[in-house]
Amino acid sequence: MKSKGISGSCEMCVYYEYDEDYECYTCSTNLDEDEMARFMQDTFYNCPYFQLNDEYRIVRKQM
Repeated sequence: MKSKGISGSCEMCVYYEYDEDYECYTCSTNLDEDEMARFMQDTFYNCPYFQLNDEYRIVRKQM
């Protein structure tokens, strides 16, 4: 599920993944052409697809 209206750093996003073919980190969401251009220029702030990469979320629900 994609969270709308939440902004954050790409490095903390669950969709920011390492691409072994390109040997760099990329955004794995399906961005349109304008969004991809902003992402490549490092001006993609307030990303509508940002989702916090919270590894412990499931554990907290179990408590």
